[in-house]
Amino acid sequence: MNYLKKAVSGIYWTGALRACLRGFTIIRTVILARLLVPAQFGIYGVASLALAMLETLTETGINVFLIQEKDSDSYIDTAWLVSIARGAIISLILILSGHFVTSFFKSPSSLTPLLLISLVAFIRGFINPSVVTFQKNLTFNKEFQFRSVLFLIEASVTVVSAFITRSASSFVHGLLASSICEVVFSLIYIKPRPHFNFIPEKLRLILHRGKWLTAAGIFNYLYHNLDNIVVGRLLGVAPLGLYDTSYKISSLPITEVSEVFSKVTFPIFSQIQNDTTRLSRAYFKSTLTLSALVIPFGLLLFFFPQIIVILLGPNWLPAVPVLRLLSVYGVIRSISGASSALFLAVHKTNYVTYLTLASILGLGISIVPLVTRFGLVGAAISAIIGSLAALPVIFYCLRLILKS
Repeated sequence: MNYLKKAVSGIYWTGALRACLRGFTIIRTVILARLLVPAQFGIYGVASLALAMLETLTETGINVFLIQEKDSDSYIDTAWLVSIARGAIISLILILSGHFVTSFFKSPSSLTPLLLISLVAFIRGFINPSVVTFQKNLTFNKEFQFRSVLFLIEASVTVVSAFITRSASSFVHGLLASSICEVVFSLIYIKPRPHFNFIPEKLRLILHRGKWLTAAGIFNYLYHNLDNIVVGRLLGVAPLGLYDTSYKISSLPITEVSEVFSKVTFPIFSQIQNDTTRLSRAYFKSTLTLSALVIPFGLLLFFFPQIIVILLGPNWLPAVPVLRLLSVYGVIRSISGASSALFLAVHKTNYVTYLTLASILGLGISIVPLVTRFGLVGAAISAIIGSLAALPVIFYCLRLILKS
């Protein structure tokens, strides 16, 4: 099967997975929005921001490394032990920093979800690294089954918990359930299974290869979360809940399409990385196709942002103008972000760092004055500025790779 047929098959299964997961995400969000108030979404948002930050700061790039490496099985044991240690460290830091985080956001109610989410980090550390074989071997049909079951478990537990407790911790209850199931399923059904066998030489190679990816991850976290952090700090958890939910709804139909393309094209680009002509042709075809898919979604959200009120109820009316602007951001981010798969495939992880740094500079310079002046709308404008700032860097890096 040539790369085009593999791409079509991969896009079909990955697209089906994303469509199912995000469809259930919308249903779950609609239900939770009727059971909880925006402030409770923000209370959980504080905990999820802290977890995401620590996961980013400790990212080793193991998954990308295992996909790039032909003899990846010999690295599974070391990768697993590193993952366990990483999960334990993240969990401990979350517990120790709980009061500082809640004080920073002036949200003492976030302490309980924060302590609970530390367990999620610890449990996830035991997931079998071999789960990347779904993507590496382009067996996306198996990943479809695996991820669908896990998400159904998470969504079901979250909704039931919210119905019973009416608390922000309901989100974490769902994460705990799905994390436990993922560990069990990955260790029982996915091969090769890891063992307690640490090889320092392999760790050094993994960390050396992933250093730029770690840096890119840090910048990427800031780019995608600095607006949330500033909103939560300056405006409070209720506006944070409104903004974060608007952000996710605007990105669901748009960025999910781009992530499907990136997930499928990354291993394909990796296979043809030494053939510049094929690589160039494949990249531009995938980008044009992606643009044709995401732009209509962006236009729909831009002209009909009232959909958020229809879906979530009158409590979410202040999010309407934010959703309109974030739809523009989503389109720019999706199309420009497609280049990351190409950069990773040709081992130019430093390029990913450069473009993400440009984005974070654009966002970082504008976010505080715009939020101070315009509130949530200012945060959305700043997100657009950040996405535009990366375009010159992307064009320059593409020229270097595809110049022949």
